[in-house]
Amino acid sequence: MTQAPTQVQTLLDLIAREARQSGVFGEVVVSSARVECAAKDAAEPAHYRVDVAESDVVVSLVTANRWLSESIESDLLHHGDSMEELVEEELVELGMSGVTPTIQHYRSDDKLFTFRSSVPGGVSAGAKAITTWLLAYEAAFRNLGDMSGGE
Repeated sequence: MTQAPTQVQTLLDLIAREARQSGVFGEVVVSSARVECAAKDAAEPAHYRVDVAESDVVVSLVTANRWLSESIESDLLHHGDSMEELVEEELVELGMSGVTPTIQHYRSDDKLFTFRSSVPGGVSAGAKAITTWLLAYEAAFRNLGDMSGGE
């Protein structure tokens, strides 16, 4: 099912508003199919994203900086936690239980080191649930590697 452009834009605008109000992100930018939130204190540029394609929604953390991505991976290996467990814990903290995230980690075609998850229910999950995923991603990654290593 394809969503009307105005419905998608309204959804993205609601998510962006909540992201700004949360105070945990730097600049928040909305485009026709994405909300992009700068990681507030990362040692190198990184962005949390909500991407909408058709009725699918993906939440991600992206960075062009290999060193930043490796610092996150190193922390995960050192502490023995899985990214899925960390995001799931944050989802529960934010009031969303019974969801087990699947996280893909790879270098994209546009050379961005990417951690990403599909949001169950996609667009039909609604702005509140999608924003919860975005906030869970930020909370899970915030203290990994050099995500809080900025000035």
